[in-house]
Amino acid sequence: MRTTERQSSSPAVFALLLGVVPTQADASELSAGISFGAIQAGTVTYLAVSPHTGISWRTNGNIVLSARDLLSIVPPIQTGGAGVYNSAIAAVGYGWKDGDISVGPSVAVYFMPACGSTLCGRVAGMAVGAHAQTNAYVAGPLGVSVSANVDWVGGSSLVLPGHVSVLVVVGPVLRWSMR
Repeated sequence: MRTTERQSSSPAVFALLLGVVPTQADASELSAGISFGAIQAGTVTYLAVSPHTGISWRTNGNIVLSARDLLSIVPPIQTGGAGVYNSAIAAVGYGWKDGDISVGPSVAVYFMPACGSTLCGRVAGMAVGAHAQTNAYVAGPLGVSVSANVDWVGGSSLVLPGHVSVLVVVGPVLRWSMR
Protein backbone atom coordinates (compact mmCIF):
# COMPACT_ATOMS: atom_id res chain seq x y z
CA MET A 1 0.00 0.00 0.00
CA ARG A 2 1.59 3.25 -1.10
CA THR A 3 -0.10 6.35 0.28
CA THR A 4 0.19 9.97 -0.72
CA GLU A 5 -1.81 12.88 0.71
CA ARG A 6 -2.06 16.56 1.84
CA GLN A 7 -1.87 18.05 5.47
CA SER A 8 -0.71 17.25 9.12
CA SER A 9 -0.25 17.18 13.10
CA SER A 10 -1.46 14.76 16.47
CA PRO A 11 -1.59 13.68 20.38
CA ALA A 12 -1.61 10.37 22.46
CA VAL A 13 1.32 7.91 22.40
CA PHE A 14 3.94 10.45 23.49
CA ALA A 15 2.15 11.15 26.79
CA LEU A 16 3.47 7.79 27.97
CA LEU A 17 7.01 8.77 27.03
CA LEU A 18 6.69 12.09 28.85
CA GLY A 19 5.92 10.20 32.06
CA VAL A 20 9.22 8.34 31.65
CA VAL A 21 11.48 11.21 30.54
CA PRO A 22 11.58 14.07 33.08
CA THR A 23 11.63 17.49 31.43
CA GLN A 24 10.89 21.05 32.41
CA ALA A 25 8.58 22.53 29.82
CA ASP A 26 8.81 26.24 29.06
CA ALA A 27 5.61 26.18 27.02
CA SER A 28 3.13 23.81 25.51
CA GLU A 29 1.32 24.22 22.22
CA LEU A 30 -1.79 22.69 20.72
CA SER A 31 -2.15 22.52 16.96
CA ALA A 32 -4.96 21.39 14.66
CA GLY A 33 -5.92 21.47 11.02
CA ILE A 34 -7.67 19.70 8.19
CA SER A 35 -6.57 18.90 4.68
CA PHE A 36 -7.74 17.39 1.45
CA GLY A 37 -5.61 15.19 -0.72
CA ALA A 38 -5.15 11.66 -1.94
CA ILE A 39 -4.10 8.25 -0.66
CA GLN A 40 -2.79 5.72 -3.12
CA ALA A 41 -3.62 2.18 -2.02
CA GLY A 42 -2.06 -0.17 -4.55
CA THR A 43 -2.94 0.87 -8.09
CA VAL A 44 -5.87 3.19 -7.24
CA THR A 45 -5.74 6.73 -5.83
CA TYR A 46 -8.54 7.77 -3.44
CA LEU A 47 -9.70 11.22 -2.30
CA ALA A 48 -8.89 11.73 1.40
CA VAL A 49 -9.95 14.22 4.06
CA SER A 50 -7.41 14.47 6.89
CA PRO A 51 -8.12 16.15 10.23
CA HIS A 52 -5.09 16.28 12.51
CA THR A 53 -4.20 17.42 15.99
CA GLY A 54 -1.09 17.62 18.12
CA ILE A 55 0.39 18.75 21.39
CA SER A 56 4.00 19.73 21.89
CA TRP A 57 6.15 20.80 24.80
CA ARG A 58 9.14 23.10 24.39
CA THR A 59 11.80 22.47 26.99
CA ASN A 60 14.81 24.56 27.99
CA GLY A 61 17.17 24.82 25.03
CA ASN A 62 14.41 24.71 22.37
CA ILE A 63 14.00 20.92 22.46
CA VAL A 64 10.46 19.99 21.36
CA LEU A 65 8.63 16.84 22.50
CA SER A 66 5.37 16.14 20.71
CA ALA A 67 2.49 13.73 20.27
CA ARG A 68 0.36 13.86 17.13
CA ASP A 69 -2.55 12.10 15.48
CA LEU A 70 -3.32 12.20 11.77
CA LEU A 71 -6.60 10.63 10.63
CA SER A 72 -7.03 10.21 6.88
CA ILE A 73 -10.64 9.45 5.89
CA VAL A 74 -11.57 8.03 2.49
CA PRO A 75 -15.19 9.21 1.94
CA PRO A 76 -17.74 6.60 0.76
CA ILE A 77 -18.38 8.52 -2.49
CA GLN A 78 -15.74 6.51 -4.42
CA THR A 79 -15.41 3.02 -5.84
CA GLY A 80 -14.57 0.65 -2.98
CA GLY A 81 -16.37 2.66 -0.30
CA ALA A 82 -15.11 4.36 2.85
CA GLY A 83 -11.79 3.84 4.58
CA VAL A 84 -9.49 5.20 7.30
CA TYR A 85 -5.73 5.38 7.86
CA ASN A 86 -4.89 6.71 11.35
CA SER A 87 -1.32 7.45 12.48
CA ALA A 88 -0.24 8.13 16.08
CA ILE A 89 3.18 9.75 16.36
CA ALA A 90 5.68 10.45 19.16
CA ALA A 91 8.48 12.82 18.19
CA VAL A 92 11.43 14.85 19.43
CA GLY A 93 12.94 17.81 17.65
CA TYR A 94 14.09 21.40 17.69
CA GLY A 95 11.87 24.49 17.87
CA TRP A 96 12.32 28.21 17.30
CA LYS A 97 9.96 31.19 17.56
CA ASP A 98 8.22 30.67 14.21
CA GLY A 99 8.52 26.91 13.71
CA ASP A 100 9.83 23.49 14.60
CA ILE A 101 11.16 20.27 13.08
CA SER A 102 10.82 16.81 14.62
CA VAL A 103 11.25 13.07 13.97
CA GLY A 104 10.09 9.93 15.74
CA PRO A 105 8.30 6.59 15.58
CA SER A 106 4.71 6.14 14.40
CA VAL A 107 2.02 3.47 14.59
CA ALA A 108 -0.84 3.37 12.10
CA VAL A 109 -4.06 1.38 11.93
CA TYR A 110 -5.99 1.18 8.68
CA PHE A 111 -9.13 -0.21 7.09
CA MET A 112 -9.59 0.88 3.51
CA PRO A 113 -10.28 -0.12 -0.07
CA ALA A 114 -7.30 -1.04 -2.23
CA CYS A 115 -6.52 -2.57 -5.60
CA GLY A 116 -3.55 -4.71 -6.45
CA SER A 117 -2.46 -5.69 -9.95
CA THR A 118 -5.26 -8.28 -10.33
CA LEU A 119 -7.65 -7.96 -7.37
CA CYS A 120 -9.55 -5.21 -5.50
CA GLY A 121 -10.86 -5.46 -1.94
CA ARG A 122 -10.41 -4.16 1.59
CA VAL A 123 -7.16 -4.16 3.51
CA ALA A 124 -6.94 -3.82 7.27
CA GLY A 125 -4.14 -3.94 9.79
CA MET A 126 -1.45 -2.12 11.71
CA ALA A 127 1.80 -0.59 10.48
CA VAL A 128 4.86 0.71 12.33
CA GLY A 129 7.26 3.25 10.94
CA ALA A 130 8.97 6.61 11.21
CA HIS A 131 7.65 10.16 11.00
CA ALA A 132 9.23 13.54 10.19
CA GLN A 133 7.48 16.92 10.34
CA THR A 134 8.21 20.61 10.12
CA ASN A 135 5.88 23.51 10.92
CA ALA A 136 6.49 27.11 9.83
CA TYR A 137 4.19 29.75 11.34
CA VAL A 138 3.97 32.57 8.79
CA ALA A 139 1.11 34.72 10.16
CA GLY A 140 1.06 34.55 13.95
CA PRO A 141 -0.62 31.28 14.93
CA LEU A 142 -1.35 30.31 11.29
CA GLY A 143 1.25 28.27 9.49
CA VAL A 144 2.12 25.56 7.04
CA SER A 145 2.89 21.99 8.06
CA VAL A 146 4.82 19.40 6.03
CA SER A 147 4.88 15.84 7.29
CA ALA A 148 5.96 12.43 6.02
CA ASN A 149 5.40 8.91 7.35
CA VAL A 150 7.15 5.78 6.11
CA ASP A 151 5.40 2.67 7.46
CA TRP A 152 5.95 -1.06 7.02
CA VAL A 153 2.55 -2.56 6.17
CA GLY A 154 2.64 -6.24 7.05
CA GLY A 155 0.15 -9.01 6.61
CA SER A 156 -0.87 -11.60 4.08
CA SER A 157 -3.59 -9.84 2.10
CA LEU A 158 -4.63 -11.33 -1.23
CA VAL A 159 -5.20 -7.77 -2.50
CA LEU A 160 -1.88 -6.22 -1.42
CA PRO A 161 1.08 -8.08 0.07
CA GLY A 162 3.14 -6.48 2.87
CA HIS A 163 5.37 -3.60 1.79
CA VAL A 164 6.37 0.00 2.52
CA SER A 165 3.68 2.69 2.80
CA VAL A 166 4.51 6.38 2.32
CA LEU A 167 2.17 9.16 3.46
CA VAL A 168 3.10 12.79 2.66
CA VAL A 169 0.94 15.59 4.03
CA VAL A 170 1.13 19.36 3.36
CA GLY A 171 -1.31 22.04 4.48
CA PRO A 172 -2.37 24.73 6.93
CA VAL A 173 -1.94 24.40 10.68
CA LEU A 174 -3.17 26.58 13.56
CA ARG A 175 -1.46 26.66 16.98
CA TRP A 176 -2.40 27.80 20.46
CA SER A 177 0.44 28.46 22.91
CA MET A 178 0.21 28.15 26.70
CA ARG A 179 3.10 29.64 28.66
